[in-house]
Amino acid sequence: MADVAELVTYRDAVADGIAREMRRDPSVVCLGEDIGAAEGVFKTSVGLFQEFGARRVWDTPISEQAIVGTAMGAAMTGLRPVAEIMFSDFLACCWDHVANEIPKVRYMTGGQVTVPLVIRTANGGGLGFGAQHSQAVENWAFAVPGLKIAAPATPADVVGLMAAAVRSDDPVVFFEHKGLFASRGEPAPADHVVPLGEARIARSGDDLTLVALAATVPTALAAADQLAAEGISVEVIDLRCLIPLDMRTVLDSLQRTSRLMTVEENPYQGGWGGTIAGIAADEGFELLDAPIRRVAAECVPLPFADRLEDEVIPTVARVVDAVRRLAAY
Repeated sequence: MADVAELVTYRDAVADGIAREMRRDPSVVCLGEDIGAAEGVFKTSVGLFQEFGARRVWDTPISEQAIVGTAMGAAMTGLRPVAEIMFSDFLACCWDHVANEIPKVRYMTGGQVTVPLVIRTANGGGLGFGAQHSQAVENWAFAVPGLKIAAPATPADVVGLMAAAVRSDDPVVFFEHKGLFASRGEPAPADHVVPLGEARIARSGDDLTLVALAATVPTALAAADQLAAEGISVEVIDLRCLIPLDMRTVLDSLQRTSRLMTVEENPYQGGWGGTIAGIAADEGFELLDAPIRRVAAECVPLPFADRLEDEVIPTVARVVDAVRRLAAY
């Protein structure tokens, strides 16, 4: 474990991950609203404009369609753009590009044209930003064939997954959780790359497999710590990516624990946990000693008031209660 003084924030890891790729490959460019001299509304592009200048860090108009459309054209003609959509909720403003154009070019041209771009966006709730700025929308992109989806939970994974995303010849939607920006963790080593679609076991356990993503990873780990004091051993899996989806790690864990639960910030209706549960039921039914359970956000718009928001988004208390009931099944 690094000394506290050596830990880095998730926010700083975003800028570090992008800068590393820009230094490595001159075809990598960045574009988005206020990412230049202002260094981003969430301060996730600090230092980029100063180091790389206006030729590679492009401030754009307030138009999600313009940002993503420009990135698409740039990617098709030889660049590797990293485009920022300020809040993930705003992907709805450019959804035709994200869902109907970018992911289909490689397929429709028989592989003759690729679109190697990254769409970064600040995702998720927990900060009281209200219904139009707090949604976790990984499930939107999860429904679109042709997109890859990364959602890191730690600063080191931000850097490692960013490297893999920028180098991918397929478009990647990169979800950075707003609630994690101030969190700290181990710095990424030099030349750090985390392959897309490779989950990690964040905590080993014997009694139950708990699958999480992004901000629900620390929630799951905190719940596992509390449950350990009660004699319940929980294995926590950080998916890291939704596409490619590493079900092998999940099924291998399920073989050891025989119980499976997902915890996600997407609404229960249409959330990624349903896919995990479906695959586990199809391919690992004989491994189960209990029903598969899901802890997810409620199917309502996100409230502004923090006490109400806590009733919607999964909390440590909700996870602990659900695990207790499943462990006792």
